[in-house]
Amino acid sequence: MKKLRCIIADDEPVARKILKEFIEQVAFLELVGEFRNAMRTEAFLQEHDADILFLDINMPRITGLQFLKRSNIRPLVILTTAYPEYALEGYELDVIDYLLKPIAFDRFLKAVKKAQDYAVLKERKEVEVSNSFLFVKSEKRIEKIELADILYIESMGNYVNIFTTQKKIVAYLTLKGIESRLPSEQFIKVHQSFLIPLARIEFIEGNRIQLKDASVPIGRNYRDAVMKLVEERLLKR
Repeated sequence: MKKLRCIIADDEPVARKILKEFIEQVAFLELVGEFRNAMRTEAFLQEHDADILFLDINMPRITGLQFLKRSNIRPLVILTTAYPEYALEGYELDVIDYLLKPIAFDRFLKAVKKAQDYAVLKERKEVEVSNSFLFVKSEKRIEKIELADILYIESMGNYVNIFTTQKKIVAYLTLKGIESRLPSEQFIKVHQSFLIPLARIEFIEGNRIQLKDASVPIGRNYRDAVMKLVEERLLKR
């Protein structure tokens, strides 16, 4: 399994330093960001994927619990705090675990292994794919989507919008998660936030790709790979 991308949200420099050192000691973890408040954390999550959020409860302006209640962009959350009385409220918000400061490494390891187990299970259940269709978990039901009906897939942080010829489906998984299960010969990532079927490309003009029913941007870092793939698979037909 891939490394779990971690971010730290804590206003205490010492607490961030300890968590950073702990993360560096665990082979399946990768630190991708650390922030002093919930607002910067939320801004980061709107643009980037993360698997685990180490979230301090007592932060200025917006507390960790307030952040959880208002945000719909959420990785697996491990609360960190010096106040055990908040544990119950945290679990009511579906956090994966609760670490009491000062945090011992063995307790930290137990929490992240729990998160790893949950991520593996979630990954297996969220998407099931065959050669012509896939099943995704959306809201409280499982949706069957024909691959031929997909117009494009857009990342919205911790969930994706799957646009089909009939409707839009919101699935609670990452763009990377669904990309890894789609046939690579049929789908290509053209932007940090967009995955498209090659068969629906009408033309490419400037930094945009015109599909049969929509237009999506090409990310600067993706353009060369997109153009090479289009030449290899479309122009040589």
